[in-house]
Amino acid sequence: MNRTTDLLLTAIAPVIWGSSYIVATEMLPHGYPLTVSLLRALPAGLILLLVVRQLPGAGWRGRVFILGALNFAVFWAMLFVAAYRLPGGVAATLGAIQPLLVLFLARYTLGNTITMLGILAAVSGLIGVAMLVLGPSASLDPIGIIAALLGALSMAAGTVLTRKWQPPVSPLTFTAWQLTAGGILLIPVVLIVEPGFPMPTPTNIAGLVWLGLIGAALTYFLWFRGIARLGPTTVTSFGFLSPTSAVLLGWIILGEQLSPLQIAGVVVVLISIWLGQRAARPKTDSVPNTRPLAATPKS
Repeated sequence: MNRTTDLLLTAIAPVIWGSSYIVATEMLPHGYPLTVSLLRALPAGLILLLVVRQLPGAGWRGRVFILGALNFAVFWAMLFVAAYRLPGGVAATLGAIQPLLVLFLARYTLGNTITMLGILAAVSGLIGVAMLVLGPSASLDPIGIIAALLGALSMAAGTVLTRKWQPPVSPLTFTAWQLTAGGILLIPVVLIVEPGFPMPTPTNIAGLVWLGLIGAALTYFLWFRGIARLGPTTVTSFGFLSPTSAVLLGWIILGEQLSPLQIAGVVVVLISIWLGQRAARPKTDSVPNTRPLAATPKS
């Protein structure tokens, strides 16, 4: 499978993630974000485990739970705290710092080279997201800001470590492990913080099925597959597609209006993604990731 196909398949994940806001607001009970995260991660992970029929060995369990925390439990918890305490535009803009964090974490964790073009791509994507979602009446809440930044850092660290820790299994199996671990870690938090989740309606169930099977199982399989094949600095710029997709879906489905500034933001985001691929391509193409995975964990 060639690089273009890998890029397109990876890009599907954040495009689908952009639908999460509409699904959460239109199809799910309000006030239970952590419970929704649990019901999104754990059933999807268990279903995938039934498909792959393989559990992590003793040498991988600790790392799988670290990745499950970074990519799911901590990330989703901080994401929802930020969403509740900040206007959506502020939360999305702060979260868009993730590609910049990935550049520096990959430099010190994987030895990747930081280029000016890569920094330009990350900064321009951040500006494009701000143009898309940041309103003039945006207010700032210290706890919300900290949560948004911690969520971005958590996902950035998870993205880089997912590339560093590659077990000798398929991306589908690796996705099943991480989703299940993230869901297990959320159980005690949900029982303490959010008891009393109401009996789900058919609409609620449909929303959870979409978020779990499509928005988690399928998308994270594509995302982790992309990280393994292309590297974290290549795929992370696609994260800008998530708020872009959310804005465009709001326009298409909910009839929300797009301002000229938002249209310009879409263009800036697309340019930043193109720049990000240009910045990452020389290293990716010169050293293709074709070597077999090691049979034992690497430190």
